[in-house]
Amino acid sequence: MSETAKSRAAALAHLRSSDFAKGDPIPLPLTMASIFHTPGAEAGFDQYGRYDNPTWRAVEHALGHLEDAQCVAFPSGMGAISSVFFALLKSGDRVLLPSDGYHATRAMAERFLSPLGIACDTRPTPSFLDGGFDGYQLVFAETPSNPRLDICDIAAVAEAIHRRDGLLVVDNTTMTPFGQRPLDLGADIVVSADTKAVNGHSDVLFGHVASRDGDLIAKVTDWRGLVGGIPGPFEAWLVHRGLETLEVRFDRMCSTAETIARRLKDHRTVSGLRYPGLEGDASHNLARAQMDRFGFLISFELASEQKAEAFIDNCALIESATSFGGVHTSAERRSKRGDVVPPGFVRLSVGCEPVEELWQAIEASLDKVGS
Repeated sequence: MSETAKSRAAALAHLRSSDFAKGDPIPLPLTMASIFHTPGAEAGFDQYGRYDNPTWRAVEHALGHLEDAQCVAFPSGMGAISSVFFALLKSGDRVLLPSDGYHATRAMAERFLSPLGIACDTRPTPSFLDGGFDGYQLVFAETPSNPRLDICDIAAVAEAIHRRDGLLVVDNTTMTPFGQRPLDLGADIVVSADTKAVNGHSDVLFGHVASRDGDLIAKVTDWRGLVGGIPGPFEAWLVHRGLETLEVRFDRMCSTAETIARRLKDHRTVSGLRYPGLEGDASHNLARAQMDRFGFLISFELASEQKAEAFIDNCALIESATSFGGVHTSAERRSKRGDVVPPGFVRLSVGCEPVEELWQAIEASLDKVGS
């Protein structure tokens, strides 16, 4: 971790203390309110719960601290993603999406943007630069892509898009600000499903939009308030609590994933292994250049749908679940979610269990399905 990242992590849990008065609670208080006392002039005060809340502001401040940017919170990752499209695009615009990223982003574009006259094209993440970006008002990248973990060059894509006066939005859900910093690499906007590693405990849906462009943030914030796409105060409080341990959890998860991936590479039942931290991975050199860590997700293939399901179900330290980034190691056979992957394709999300115990459980289950 860089010195800047260490400093950012150290300050995270103490952001509120500069305003403390004697007797103030050190943990963030939860403000459950839809209305506020506003006699006389209302400017500069909380007025109505659809527009602001002290608990939102605290989590946005913490996320903004990590992103080094202004931040707007949403009730889910897709809430954050959709806000960017609906707040910034108009009929006649063209959008480019990854063909191999999270399927819900493409489904949202196809079902709701296309009927509004917004053209949506797709392109694979590994060849995202191919074909250029002429005519695109907004380009949406997801790197590493979910679930195959392919990578595109954020800085090169940003430079090419900006030459055409377009905007680059990067979904950084898989990496968090501790693993990758797209805004530093030239992205205009970062979106994230904080449901995943940022919260980390698999008990809340949440998302955020971050940007260093105040005009973009103002448009997204205005859209949120008018349509009511707002997070609940309790959800914001939970995410704030999770954020305070993000650096510790993320470090453990990434370190364990690096160890597990190297061992999976040598297991006889595993093929098609992808992890950016492996020296032989197709994305490794680029990952070394633009990522601070290699992440906690690993993908690989087993011989059949039945073997993949059996591996997940029979492993004592893997939960069979969709989503990722929690303290529990989880896995899913992704073809059942509609991803274009082989039947035996497994996405493994490494959690916070001790590495040797986790590997022993994984190895035992793989040995069983391979016997």
